[in-house]
Amino acid sequence: MTRLPILKLTLASLAFGAVQSVVLLQFDWFGGAAASAAGPIDLLLDVTIVVSSFIFAICCVALGYALIKWRVKPGDESDGLPIHGNTRLEVIWTVIPVIIVVALAGYSWAVLDDIESKDADRITVNVYSQQFAWTFGYPESGNKWSEGELHVPVDRQIDFKLHAQDVIHSFWVPEWRIKKDNVPGITTDALVTPDKVGTYQLICTELCGAGHATMRAKVVVEPQADYDKWVAGLEQEVPGGLLLTADQALEIEQQLQEKEGGIEGSGVDET
Repeated sequence: MTRLPILKLTLASLAFGAVQSVVLLQFDWFGGAAASAAGPIDLLLDVTIVVSSFIFAICCVALGYALIKWRVKPGDESDGLPIHGNTRLEVIWTVIPVIIVVALAGYSWAVLDDIESKDADRITVNVYSQQFAWTFGYPESGNKWSEGELHVPVDRQIDFKLHAQDVIHSFWVPEWRIKKDNVPGITTDALVTPDKVGTYQLICTELCGAGHATMRAKVVVEPQADYDKWVAGLEQEVPGGLLLTADQALEIEQQLQEKEGGIEGSGVDET
């Protein structure tokens, strides 16, 4: 291959990759953001999109050039030339991907380490999941609890302790970006610092049975004073057998749907 084709292929790859990146970054892939971790996570995914776009462009341009340059001529049925390979090229296309993967892994680790740093003034909220309902405990507020509705203060880190009664569920509020599994028999942590007052949806994103699509809860992010007032108004304390049976969970879910006017009535109220 002469130097001129290499230059042309490089320029074509850069142009194709740049166009892809610009187009793909125009889409709002992640939706609204309402937590401190959203910005770093969104930036990480944007960087991954750009890197992937240029890798895809290089592969497409190289493949297209090979198909055009060395395509079989009409009527040519001869065997191809025996080719041993190109050691230098093989080293290059091995080393460069390794560097890219290590760089992205290091960047990802830095983002994860930052968003999972625990604040000294964080509060704890227990999250109990079962088919097909969510229950929440507030151990630092008189051990009160709520069903189907989660309240948290704005601009304060929340340490969610995730539990599951029956099967694996998954805790996800899209605007927070954080998604963690609730696994039976163990407690997992999800650290979130909500930074925007509003009403959102908690969604189970792990297929957990026939009622999986309805396993949602209302999430209210509010000022600290409003949060304290709401928790103080809860009458019930966490009972010893907090984890509900499947029948109890289904009954609660049905009551919540009736209260909210059905599944459609439990949509996100973005403010």
